[in-house]
Amino acid sequence: MLRIEGKKGRFCDGVSRRNFLQVGALGLGGIALPQLLQAEGQTANRRQHKSVIMIYLPGGPPHQDTFDLKLDAPREIRGEFQPIPTNVAGIQICEHLPQLAKIADKYTIIRSMVGARDDHSDFQCMTGRLLSSQKPLGGWPSFGATVSRVQGAAHRAVPPFMGLEPVMQHKPYNAATPGFLGVSHRSFRPEAEAKTDMTLRDMSVDRLADRKALLGSFDKFRRDVDSSGLMEGLDAFHQQAFGVLTSSRLAEALDWQKEDPRVIARYGKGDPRPRGDAAPRLTEQFLLARRLVEAGARVVTVAFGFWDYHGNNFKTAREDLPHFDRGVSALIEDLHERGLDKDVAVVVWGEFGRTPKINKDAGRDHWPNVSCAMLAGGGMRHGQVIGATDRLGGEANERPVRFGEVFSTLYHHLGVDVNSATINDLNGRPHYLVENNLQPMPELI
Repeated sequence: MLRIEGKKGRFCDGVSRRNFLQVGALGLGGIALPQLLQAEGQTANRRQHKSVIMIYLPGGPPHQDTFDLKLDAPREIRGEFQPIPTNVAGIQICEHLPQLAKIADKYTIIRSMVGARDDHSDFQCMTGRLLSSQKPLGGWPSFGATVSRVQGAAHRAVPPFMGLEPVMQHKPYNAATPGFLGVSHRSFRPEAEAKTDMTLRDMSVDRLADRKALLGSFDKFRRDVDSSGLMEGLDAFHQQAFGVLTSSRLAEALDWQKEDPRVIARYGKGDPRPRGDAAPRLTEQFLLARRLVEAGARVVTVAFGFWDYHGNNFKTAREDLPHFDRGVSALIEDLHERGLDKDVAVVVWGEFGRTPKINKDAGRDHWPNVSCAMLAGGGMRHGQVIGATDRLGGEANERPVRFGEVFSTLYHHLGVDVNSATINDLNGRPHYLVENNLQPMPELI
């Protein structure tokens, strides 16, 4: 709890000045910014800001109907969709992903993700480890929490780890936590339960769209604090914590509606209604994620849609894929046009793939044996497909890729050496960031 006390007095709204500001773990979604900013002060090189946008597809999308279509398979496996050519010779993807087909030179498809378990959970996608694996006291931390601990903040007014995913009805879709790193490295979430925390006098997150009122509230707060002398006597890190509360940088990044209308139109208007027991199809989140990394966030996580297609696989995919296609393609193109494609890496994946055989309900069931992933940006070598599956799309028969290899590649992009960087658990025992000494993918770096 950070409690700032000054001379007894009252503001014009009748609130006691002595009790004006209280920040429990800074209040912002559980972040303890003094600790967070102390980590920033211990990190020497701040000249280059690299970041990662992690897009989680809850439920596990059907790899055979998106990026790994099997035209030569029997009818009960092949499915209804046709492949279309991309702008890279020899690479084909689903007909319902036409925008992504136009920019295949800007991303990489991994068709041979292995090592998953039949767990409906975000844990492996967010940590690189299995939920059922042996874990230290406190549990394994998420990728964003680890980056927060190892690198700290890139900008004093923007938390290093931002989480845009909602609290989902199926709780394991939100299973990843900061683990043994503690709440000081939890993601800042500007929605859900954090809405009631991010409040400056009469301004809350619900009024972010009103930029003029928002910035006015920040400015008045800063004037009140500065004139009262409350800033005097605070140590440097607490003053920087005040910087987050009083700077307009984060508020401006969250106010995505101030973007050029043409940019907003490119991302499209998503559907705010939750899909199944997971997340809505909010294409606006991709725009917000870009704004947040541009403002200084190191890791931004997003959950998009609901992909657990046990029934009506093709009908539901026809509804979901156009939203996905539009949002992700807009993000990738936007990063390139703004010169951020070398600084921002994007990863897109779900917890597992789907069964080769279509079931009696026209759906595909869970299939942890193999799945797909997509990587974009990060200054990596793109316009390629890594790995392959057999004729039925059921097993990886060429270059199997483990989740830890992708995480190692993302850490490499951020400038973190997975062979030397460690984090200590609650017993003080150091752990490497990626298990089994898995290395960055040579095909990409």
